[in-house]
Amino acid sequence: MISQSELDAILAQQPESVRQLCRQVVRLLANVAGLTGSVKLGWRSVNFRHEVAGLVCAVFPHDDRVAIYFENGRQLEDRDGLLEGSHLKKGRFLRLYPGEPVPETAIVMLVAEAVALKL
Repeated sequence: MISQSELDAILAQQPESVRQLCRQVVRLLANVAGLTGSVKLGWRSVNFRHEVAGLVCAVFPHDDRVAIYFENGRQLEDRDGLLEGSHLKKGRFLRLYPGEPVPETAIVMLVAEAVALKL
């Protein structure tokens, strides 16, 4: 279960628009079956693990955006072309900006694919 006080702590220095967006993304991922989220204060992230597949993704709030880092993102098909980070060896990330639509269906599909790759 995600500690709201710890989530508040990592979001305290962010603008309200980023805090709201981050909470929206964290809620979305927390509702994916099999995922468990935990705040990592040192990383200033919320990491999501699957009970069998292990670490799937992490949510990182930034000053102007929220990023979702997919641990094995390089292996994901990314049909919608949302992922960035082709320079990375293993992971990929998705940048989300306040005021822009959150591609919830695509995010859930990326999570499902990431889990399936590790099962």
